[in-house]
Amino acid sequence: MVQPIETHQQLYTFAIDNPSEPFQLLDQAGNLLTDTPPLSDEATLKGLRAILLGRRFDELCINLQRRGLMVTFAPGIGQEACTVGSVMALDSSRDWFVPQYREAAGQLLHGSPLVTNFLWHMGSPLGFYIPDGVRMLPFQAGVAGQISHAVGLAWGSKLQGKTDVAVVHFGEGATSQGDFYEPLNLAGVVKAPVIFFCQNNNWAISTPRHLQTAAQTIAQKGVAAGVPGIQVDGNDLFAVYAATCHAVERARRGDGPTLIEGVTYRLGIHTTADDSSRYEPPEFKEQWRDRDPVLRLQRYLERRGKWNEAVAQAMEADIKAQLDAAWEEAQRVPASQTAESLTHVFAEMTPRLRRQRDELKGDADA
Repeated sequence: MVQPIETHQQLYTFAIDNPSEPFQLLDQAGNLLTDTPPLSDEATLKGLRAILLGRRFDELCINLQRRGLMVTFAPGIGQEACTVGSVMALDSSRDWFVPQYREAAGQLLHGSPLVTNFLWHMGSPLGFYIPDGVRMLPFQAGVAGQISHAVGLAWGSKLQGKTDVAVVHFGEGATSQGDFYEPLNLAGVVKAPVIFFCQNNNWAISTPRHLQTAAQTIAQKGVAAGVPGIQVDGNDLFAVYAATCHAVERARRGDGPTLIEGVTYRLGIHTTADDSSRYEPPEFKEQWRDRDPVLRLQRYLERRGKWNEAVAQAMEADIKAQLDAAWEEAQRVPASQTAESLTHVFAEMTPRLRRQRDELKGDADA
């Protein structure tokens, strides 16, 4: 259990009060900045493995896309601590994780089958089917569109008298759109138990953050909606976890939403359809390489005697075997018919969808 936030008040301040100092518990050298770590060594190793699984999945998918075996792909390389840390603060049996399109590490940790994630990017409608018991929505290609969905999930839960929480992820570019401000305002009014998590990676495709907004921080954008905001070091798994735990506790108490801004950087490409070298100064990326969440956790665990070359090789081998097996399984899944894309939209198909499905099946049989 994470320490009460009040015990490290010098580190944890709302962005409105201290906009230039993101909340941090583990610095880039792997030094702990608080007396007691918020996660056990076992849990920290689990978090590191989840980050590495997401990264190796992204790297493999980039390779597969370049070979023509997948559609356009958006990796989350360098940003994985944001999704993994926030998911680790959830109860997967009841809380919702709502992704954008570069949150593979968090999706897998929250229960999405690895095969399903491959199928998503192979263009199969079956890739958008969420298995029963997995509290997650399919990834959203339309920027910011999923934010309204998450508020709806959270508000619906509250109206039913439940204490479920929803966490929705998006980039800082999404906060320039009405699809961010409108649900944020509604969530503040109805005190929906939702956590808005902005992964501020400093680039909305080719637009740098300073050309998108004059706000000192993204976290401050919650003020007008009556939603408290905090800016955290998005490459610090401990800080993300602790801040999300605090936000989850607020939401369960009925205190409403929180806006978390995770300051991070995309160490990989924006998408496989984009050449970031045409607009991104190379020195920017180099400045962030040593802040990599993987390196930070490895340094921390090494100091505690929990990480060495043998542990690293064993974890990497296990992840590779898991990925290879899932990719082989995904390739054996029969090709889907177009009509299947309509099957999982609602719990029960509407008359209109049934007509469309029958028409598509008829065209396929003709």
